[in-house]
Amino acid sequence: MAHILIIDDSPTDVKIFSGALERAGHKVTAVGTAEAGIAAAQKVKPDLVLMDVIMPGMNGFQATRSLTKDPQTSAIPVVIVTTKNMETDRMWGMRQGAKEVLVKPVSEKDLVANVAKHLSAQA
Repeated sequence: MAHILIIDDSPTDVKIFSGALERAGHKVTAVGTAEAGIAAAQKVKPDLVLMDVIMPGMNGFQATRSLTKDPQTSAIPVVIVTTKNMETDRMWGMRQGAKEVLVKPVSEKDLVANVAKHLSAQA
């Protein structure tokens, strides 16, 4: 069982992602802002972060860069899950340090498979 941190300001998406991950046997913590997500990642040291991009205040690209550059959190894989589906968005997310960029809506099967892939890659 892995501990997954969801950073997303959409209660609907959080509910969908949490349900899928919990059914797959993972523990889930969710926060609604990038700033709270960075603090939570530093505190709880999750096994993986699911990051939204469009949020009030700091956006998910900035938060991803912050997490991947910080020695305390740089080993935690970040998977961006966003409605932004342009190739430039995907490339920018990867340049910020994300391991993957998934486009919403993402199926439960794809979400769980991607999480599993990145958890096994760090093991």
